[in-house]
Amino acid sequence: MSTPVVLVPGLGLGPESYAKTVEHLTTPYHVITLPGYGEPAGAREDLHPEALGAALAEKIRERSVLVGHSASCQIVVETAVNHPELVHALVLAAPTGDIRMSSWVDRTVRWLGSAVPEVPKLIRAVTPQYARTTIPAIARAAEAARHHDLAAIITRVRVPVVIVRGKHDLISPAEWVQRLAELSHGEARTLETGSHMPILTNGPEVAALIQRAATMPPPT
Repeated sequence: MSTPVVLVPGLGLGPESYAKTVEHLTTPYHVITLPGYGEPAGAREDLHPEALGAALAEKIRERSVLVGHSASCQIVVETAVNHPELVHALVLAAPTGDIRMSSWVDRTVRWLGSAVPEVPKLIRAVTPQYARTTIPAIARAAEAARHHDLAAIITRVRVPVVIVRGKHDLISPAEWVQRLAELSHGEARTLETGSHMPILTNGPEVAALIQRAATMPPPT
């Protein structure tokens, strides 16, 4: 029997962001939203990946494959490090968290370069999700994630890790994804199409990787 799957939306996004991926999943799955990641945030809520990783752990019912997208990859990695009993494997889609390129100027340039190929398809999809999460919550969560060093944290993960990116993704470039795979003793995959939203633009391929992670032997 396949291990269940927990999917965490990326920054500002909601369950809809995984629509084209879950269409192709046959294993049980559950989408969990968090403040800044599908939900608005209270003024005093801690939106750092460490705190949100703890909040995610409270919502997971059984050992699962955790799937993150973009900045939520930082959250699911924190959960895997601090609550390994809840995590069977990790699938990281287009992960951020490289503090070597954490300036707002660099991030904006990379975001614009990555977004151009996908804007016509995605602007109608993501706008309502951002509106629901609210711009203030997104901005606060983005600032908290900007200072989180994923490369340092991922070395402490002890479950299988699969990392996937689209060919045209400048926010999560091939060199960064390969570095994370080496640090976690995982695997890195670059898809032949797509950019920073592979969970929407490359749903069947991402779903296949999730399915494979769900059938991997349990961690020892």
